Amino acid sequence: MKIVIIGAGFTGVQLAKRLINGKNDVVLIDNDDETVRHASNRLDCDVIQADGNNLATLEEAGLAKADALVCVTSSDEVNMITCSLVDSVYPKLLKIARVRNYAYYVNTANTTRRYAGAFGENRRPLYGIDFMVHPDVEAAEAIINAVEHGALMDSIPFGDDYELVRVPVEAGCAVDGQVVQNIRRLTQKPILIAYIESKGETSLPDGSTVIRADDYLGILAKKADIPELLQLCGSKGQKLNKIALVGAGRIGRIVAERLIQRKKSLLARLFGGFQKKTTQDFVIIDSDETLTKQAAEAFPDIRVFRADATDEAFLQEEGIDHFDLTICVTPNHEMNIVMAAFIESVGVKNAICLVSSAAFADIAHRLDIEIAVPLRDTVVDSIMSHLRGSSVTGIHTVTDGTLEILEITVTEKSQVGGKMLKDIAENGKFILLMVQKGASTAYTIPTGSTTFSAGDNLVLITTRDDNQHILEKFGAES
Repeated sequence: MKIVIIGAGFTGVQLAKRLINGKNDVVLIDNDDETVRHASNRLDCDVIQADGNNLATLEEAGLAKADALVCVTSSDEVNMITCSLVDSVYPKLLKIARVRNYAYYVNTANTTRRYAGAFGENRRPLYGIDFMVHPDVEAAEAIINAVEHGALMDSIPFGDDYELVRVPVEAGCAVDGQVVQNIRRLTQKPILIAYIESKGETSLPDGSTVIRADDYLGILAKKADIPELLQLCGSKGQKLNKIALVGAGRIGRIVAERLIQRKKSLLARLFGGFQKKTTQDFVIIDSDETLTKQAAEAFPDIRVFRADATDEAFLQEEGIDHFDLTICVTPNHEMNIVMAAFIESVGVKNAICLVSSAAFADIAHRLDIEIAVPLRDTVVDSIMSHLRGSSVTGIHTVTDGTLEILEITVTEKSQVGGKMLKDIAENGKFILLMVQKGASTAYTIPTGSTTFSAGDNLVLITTRDDNQHILEKFGAES
């Protein structure tokens, strides 16, 4: 594919890196001299210093032959106007815009839903933007997923039944010292070891890989079976009866709103129903007077404190030091790590913190913070999933970014059609995690005799260096 990216900041550069690694033709455009120089030194692609919202400039960069345009400048208005301008001349070109203004995002989504009947095949989407990506929404959803699944581990849900969870291996537990092929002898539940983190390195295991204490396992299992798997690894599940949300900014409010919206499924499970007597178990903390006032007005049944979350006396006075979970989502990402670690040190059992990138997520994990959500990487993942084509329905970065989980629909031109898994397996390059056959709604863990057909939905994990090869193998279409 040929992709034109406008905006050479962190997101633009990271996106370009991943696309280049996938052997795509990338052109990066930015109007800042220093930014362009920095990107040119880091990337093996064309980097142009120019205004990206100029159609003539874009055409000189090869827009007419491009498959997609991605706008990730620091200005929402530039991103949106550029997509609209390009759409007027190149309506068939895929256009993706990062938009940080929540009002733009919400109003666009609401308008699209309200007038869905008018946006048929013959009408273009609003502003000519095929996919609008909002960083705060992506991060908030990742945090909500973590809360829903216990906050003891990173988790990625698949379908209604399965999820991939990151579980620590405790010394002396049932799996300590075992090889991967023996794990299924320890349980009758259907499971699959997707990856192993050992001594700071993440890799795809084979049957002879030895599991050691202090490793982390990426385990695919049914949601109902996770408590048993935690016990095998020496961990125990915990109920999150008391949650403190630190940060009343936009992401914090989105998280709080999502928690309340899901009260029938999430809060009913966590709190036994979202009633006034249980609101004492969910608090919002921020040191900013304006933000706490806005939060108090938005959530009148929730306790909102204007306070310093690192003030031990405050935490003890309000009983927050005995809470089950703290979620740190302030705009100061480095401080989120510090606050999460500190609040855990005074007694809170689990923590989730918002960080800027996967590198800081790794630091958070080294400090024993259970979940770190990298804001920028969630945005890149979202954009990548749209760029992979119609047959790629999702992409998830795993741990340090060396592995990716791909959700793919098998196409007619796939190399695997009619073949069994054991005949197309490539050790060390990918592991097939799940298969959804044709019109079936249920995912299953495959066996060596699983046969593939066009229309099957697959979930697989692959190395970052091999992902393009694997996409081509399974017939992913652009």
